[in-house]
Amino acid sequence: MKKIASFTVNHDVLEKGMYISRVDGDIVTYDIRMKLPNGGDYLQMSAAHTLEHLFATYARNSRFGGSVIYVGPMGCRTGFYLLVRDDISHTEAITLVQESMAFARDFEGEIPGNKREECGNYLDHDLVGAKAIGAEMCEVLQNWQEKDLQYKQ
Repeated sequence: MKKIASFTVNHDVLEKGMYISRVDGDIVTYDIRMKLPNGGDYLQMSAAHTLEHLFATYARNSRFGGSVIYVGPMGCRTGFYLLVRDDISHTEAITLVQESMAFARDFEGEIPGNKREECGNYLDHDLVGAKAIGAEMCEVLQNWQEKDLQYKQ
């Protein structure tokens, strides 16, 4: 079988940030890398679960919401994928992620979609942890630009 695109990225040199993972027709997949691969520090599942609820809720309700296809964590627990239609620019996608992380960092109140009838694992959330991830990513992405979206070799 052909190796999928994400397995061709050298994870030994991958840093925290936001990258274009792939482009399939009018769909752009962004790699939002929150932890260093194989670094021993990974996203805790309950915090990642809460961040997923916050990130997806914000992104789908933002001015770019009509272009958002998917927001979700990577199985390796080092980041998230964001899939959008190409009707938003790469710069707008960066803005969307920056705003989403700020939303998570500053969030107070009841976690969206955190009722038994809304979530398949509604008891497994960590708002404090999600806010910490959001805060860290706000710093990482503070000056991120389109030129930074390319993976380093």
